Amino acid sequence: MRDRVWIFIGLAVFVAAFTAPFWHVHAKTSARQPDLVLPANQKECVAPASTMRDAHMQMLLNWREDVVRRGDRRYVAFDGKVYEKSLTHTCLGCHSKAAFCDRCHEYSGVSGPYCWNCHSDPQATVTRSRP
Repeated sequence: MRDRVWIFIGLAVFVAAFTAPFWHVHAKTSARQPDLVLPANQKECVAPASTMRDAHMQMLLNWREDVVRRGDRRYVAFDGKVYEKSLTHTCLGCHSKAAFCDRCHEYSGVSGPYCWNCHSDPQATVTRSRP
């Protein structure tokens, strides 16, 4: 009979430890989302917003493979509209790295992609001084 208390305490600790990841995810999703600067000149993207949130990096990797390996630069979107497979001309034509990409990646806690090793943000202002 005296062991009953310890059994309940053990079960409570087990349930708390087992459900901790679920509580952590819930706490993270209830945090304030980043203020993203959406493009004023475009109403739709190459894919629905939910798809872009979940799979934009895979889409960019697929685009890179298609362009570099196969020379295929044409992307037909879900609505039949045709886009160029280009981070610089298609994505960065509407979004800016600082006001869109960086804010979302910081909020999500992911490191910035290596896209910027080769690509530049055409909307960023760069000042260069000449010697």
